[in-house]
Amino acid sequence: MSTAAVAEVPAIPEPVASSPASGLLQRLGALDRAARLRWGAALVLLLVLAAGAFFYTRQPEYRVLFAGVNDKDGGAIVAQLAQMNVPYKYSEGGGAILVPAERVHDARLRLATLGLPKGSVSGFELMESSRFGVTQFQERLNFQRGLEGELTRSIQALASVQSARVHLALPNQNGFFREQQKPSASVLVSLYPGRFLDRTQLAGIVHLVASSVPELAPSAVSVLDDTGKLLSQSPDGSASSAIDVQQLTYTQQIEQQYTRRILDLLEPVVGKDNVKAQVTAEVDFSRSESTVEQHRPNLSADASAVRSQQVVETGGAPGAVPPSGVPGAISNQPPQAANAAVNGPAQQLAAGGGAQEGAQPGKRESVTNYEVDKTTQVTRAAVGVIKRVNAAVVVNYAQVAGAVGPDGKPAGPQALSAAQLEQMTALVRETIGFNKERGDSVNLMNAPFRVEEAPAVDLPLWKQPDMQELAKSLAWPLGISLAVAVVLLGVARPVLKARAATRELALAERKLDAIESESLERPALPGPDGVQELQPTPAQLRLEDARNLARNNPIAVANILKTWVNGE
Repeated sequence: MSTAAVAEVPAIPEPVASSPASGLLQRLGALDRAARLRWGAALVLLLVLAAGAFFYTRQPEYRVLFAGVNDKDGGAIVAQLAQMNVPYKYSEGGGAILVPAERVHDARLRLATLGLPKGSVSGFELMESSRFGVTQFQERLNFQRGLEGELTRSIQALASVQSARVHLALPNQNGFFREQQKPSASVLVSLYPGRFLDRTQLAGIVHLVASSVPELAPSAVSVLDDTGKLLSQSPDGSASSAIDVQQLTYTQQIEQQYTRRILDLLEPVVGKDNVKAQVTAEVDFSRSESTVEQHRPNLSADASAVRSQQVVETGGAPGAVPPSGVPGAISNQPPQAANAAVNGPAQQLAAGGGAQEGAQPGKRESVTNYEVDKTTQVTRAAVGVIKRVNAAVVVNYAQVAGAVGPDGKPAGPQALSAAQLEQMTALVRETIGFNKERGDSVNLMNAPFRVEEAPAVDLPLWKQPDMQELAKSLAWPLGISLAVAVVLLGVARPVLKARAATRELALAERKLDAIESESLERPALPGPDGVQELQPTPAQLRLEDARNLARNNPIAVANILKTWVNGE
């Protein structure tokens, strides 16, 4: 009785679900050494950037606590900050002390209570800390220091002034001296780099100091810069030897204005770049003042003005005859008795032919005062009056259209006619306001302009300005494109290739696993006892070698399968 042997086919085991971590480790293990190094470098770079961003965000923002302090004050401030446990650092160049932004005001107030920095300017607050028993000299000295500090603060408020110092010389006023000594002042300013003070700003500083000190004249204020250069006029007011910049600027503006007028008038006629003009103006900046007082006689009573009139009049009886005769004893005798009839007329006095008895002589005095005719005229000459103007104009030869020379070729530039030159000269005179009485002069010349042609230089293509500008404009886009290409080809492409190789390797492993799983154990009848097992055939040995190769070196097997699939 034969028993049929039934071959049992083993079931294919289901794939076990792997965790993401094990899958990532398998992918990393499947990569070659170069890909692992690239991934490691990218990971380290990412960690460095993350750490830098973390520390940068946690680092406090520093602000300026004090700037421009000297070394002595800076050392004292740093020592106090260390005692207060306040972190600090210096700015680039050591010109300022920086502390965290949230502690700037607190540190500044606490240092101010300690009197730091000591180099700060003190004003009239010095008068508030006066001690008991201070002498008059000390009080006057504190007042002077406070006034200097207030002036220094005011001058430092200017945008161009970095620091300033004010020195006042205030003499002690004494009423026993006939001539009192006047005060004076000196100002030392340090400006920011690249800035300067113009004339108006200097005059403002001088006026500020002179107005703040009693009886201080502006001429007694000197302003110097940090190089020792005197910016204001000398204390004695003698600035005649110095050249006034404003006067030179005013003269240049007048000359440029006249030159521009001439060019604007002649260029439309002769063409641009065919006329050159230069104007020289002589300006009088002297200051003069004259006073004239005139007196005219009184011509008539009607044309004269009576200021006052006084009339004194004394007199006797009306119709009285004034006394007459020779003074003496005879004329001084009393009158004799009258001898007349009772009804006859009265007789006249017989004594020296004198006046009648009881008659008084008359007197009249008249005094008249007239106004004196007086004329006072004050004349102040204007500053900046033009004394003389000289204009020199050169006009190029004119190019006549259609002119032909003796040789039949086009003629070159030709000289202008005398009438044209005279017309242009008249135009220039009217333009500059020509005045013959003050000595103005206008000289117009017609001459050919010499044009020098620069030799042509063959520059290489890379030295030409157009190519350089084009290269500069394209440098930034090309640089960005090159950087992107390097990143893509050097980092992204190898990563993508490694991922593709990893996928192919995984696919090959799956195929090998499938092949291995397909090799079923075929059951066979047991051999008779005593019969030795058959030796494996060469095909079975080769198959076993292939399986071992797939287990030990799956990458090589994957490459072999890849060449088979591609048909190579």
